[in-house]
Amino acid sequence: MQQMTLAHQASFERYRKKTRREQFLEEMDAVMPWFELLALVAPYYSKGEMGRKPVGLAIMLRVYFLQQWFALSDPAAEDALYESAVMRRFTGIDLGRAPAPDETTILNFRHMLEEHELCGQMLDTVNHYLESRGIRITTGTIVDATIIHAPSSTKNEKKERDPEMNQTRKGNQWYFGMKAHIGVDSKEGIVHSVCSTAASVSDVHMLPDLLHGGEKKVWGDAGYQGQTGAIREAAPEAQDMTSRRVKTKAGVDEAEKSRNRTKARVRAKVEWPFRILKRVFGFTKVRYRGLKKNHEWLCAGFALANIYQHRKRLARANLQMAPQGA
Repeated sequence: MQQMTLAHQASFERYRKKTRREQFLEEMDAVMPWFELLALVAPYYSKGEMGRKPVGLAIMLRVYFLQQWFALSDPAAEDALYESAVMRRFTGIDLGRAPAPDETTILNFRHMLEEHELCGQMLDTVNHYLESRGIRITTGTIVDATIIHAPSSTKNEKKERDPEMNQTRKGNQWYFGMKAHIGVDSKEGIVHSVCSTAASVSDVHMLPDLLHGGEKKVWGDAGYQGQTGAIREAAPEAQDMTSRRVKTKAGVDEAEKSRNRTKARVRAKVEWPFRILKRVFGFTKVRYRGLKKNHEWLCAGFALANIYQHRKRLARANLQMAPQGA
């Protein structure tokens, strides 16, 4: 008896369920600032005057975001577009008309974004969009950093680890990789500043670069203690709200411990974007060699994290702003 092929099997399917991936993509599609992001990238995208006709910019931008959301490499993204009808529908790819972008096309698009440093501008574009929907960056900033692991193996072409990465010790554990330093709004949890360094760089060195200058208060963990001068230089009106160490020669300072507990309730918001980036989007290891490529990827990732975090509010705001009868 002849075995039924996948094509034959699909023709007999009678039942269908909307998957979590499909729900996620529909939700994000509805709240993304597509017009603004396309306008940002369009001046740098190939017009097709030479060579083969380029894939549509809207398709390539959506494929890039799929890579962010589902931790897809360039070849994995190409395969996913052929395997998943949901992803093809999201990107607007019709295999009856044209093939999906190949891995080289996907790689070249990412290189174009990196070359013109557009991912940091994506973060600014998203934050302006959030502000237009009533989700504003206020006068408080929380600073923090997280370690992103890099491969420590030397089993590669050059027989060496990434020279731009480094190792650091946290507690009794050593880590090799880079650090993502962020400045987050203390009210809305919006990431407004991103810096990328080797893991060995101390958090305090990047503190001034994480402030927008209009802060009234700056929060950070005890690792930022003693940086009042640096805070005031970057944000002259800012009050230093970083946590203090509570252990002294006389024992534990209970009053300071209580103040730290109050500060920690505010500082907890800085963990939201880290959680989204690592647990929801799966960015637990560096994707590329070198800090610049990974920095651009992080900027785009935090821009998408800002959208994801406020997606329900954005959906309501967009509904209210829609023309009557639309």
